Amino acid sequence: MSKPIDAIIIGAGIAGSTCALQLAQQGHRTLLLDRQEFPRHKTCGEFMSPETKEMLEYLGIHLADQVIKPSNIDHAKIIMPQGGEIEAPLRGSAYGISRYELDRILHEEAVTSGVEMITRATITAIQQLDDHSYEVTVKRGNDQICYRARTVIGAHGTKKPRGANSKAELYDKTSYVGIKSHYSGLAIPPQVELYFCKGGYVGISPIEGGIANVAALLTLDAVQGSGKSVPDILEAASLTNERLAARLSEGSPVQGTQVSVAPLHLSKVPEPWSQYPHIGDAMLMIPPLCGDGMSIALRSSLLCAEWTGKYLRGRISYTQWQYEYSKEANQEFTQLLRRARRIQKLAFARTNKFYPGLVRVIPGLATYLVKATRLSEINLVHR
Repeated sequence: MSKPIDAIIIGAGIAGSTCALQLAQQGHRTLLLDRQEFPRHKTCGEFMSPETKEMLEYLGIHLADQVIKPSNIDHAKIIMPQGGEIEAPLRGSAYGISRYELDRILHEEAVTSGVEMITRATITAIQQLDDHSYEVTVKRGNDQICYRARTVIGAHGTKKPRGANSKAELYDKTSYVGIKSHYSGLAIPPQVELYFCKGGYVGISPIEGGIANVAALLTLDAVQGSGKSVPDILEAASLTNERLAARLSEGSPVQGTQVSVAPLHLSKVPEPWSQYPHIGDAMLMIPPLCGDGMSIALRSSLLCAEWTGKYLRGRISYTQWQYEYSKEANQEFTQLLRRARRIQKLAFARTNKFYPGLVRVIPGLATYLVKATRLSEINLVHR
């Protein structure tokens, strides 16, 4: 059985759900697929930058109006292993909100706008036909369904569906482990705290309900031998940063919120298109120290929905769709990634213990670094 559809979005995270929302609002028959159930906890810093907040409000999603309120964040603080720190204000007001809550909100908005959402759906095959349309085979339980779609958009993160592999040269060779746990009992001011430790860093920030999110990106080499549970890995990481150890000792993990993902490989360049367009983490994995994935997910979603809508309405050809989206995505994210990679190298240079003193000598340096890791401002009114 084949079901015709305009757009299939593979992956119901931030990028996928907001892209589906926009296409449905344009009047296109849109199917949103994910291999797991929602809501669920995800490995994420759960930090929402001012740019992310702006883009969500452009889509009509105002988190401050929700029953469960996000936390406000207006500062960033970096704590070195030797105890020195760098602090800088953020440009505008940021939020802290769990992915569990945010994904629920986005899915409700998408379904209300007409998106059909199917979870626990495994993609077993994607075939592009001669007319540039796609056949997507989906297995759900004992059922197998074949969809015919005019467009497919990949928002599947780093775990791509069968037959949709990326080229190895697009990613760094270093393998990372991402982990996350919520903590209770941590009195967190309105700031995101980033603790450097052996093999990576651990971020702590307030989210809703007086809870703090503790997320880490660590090299696989540094994690090996630390234990298998998320609290064990965090405890091992804190042994190389005394202030992190003291901070974590103030609270306790919230049961059921621990998540890990491995191996992760950071991007060398964006990958906006292979067999179909990519958005979010499927397009670009950036060091968390150097920007927030939420803003990249939303910006890529806005760009892709705009060009996909033009294609579906017959205003541009398939070739133009591929060329224009790829060109704009590369222009938007390549420079950001280059800055991020430079800052990542500086962050783990042996001279990093001198950075807090350098910032005291050059007060504007910390603010500049925060600005350098953010996406450029856009005029959403005219998009």
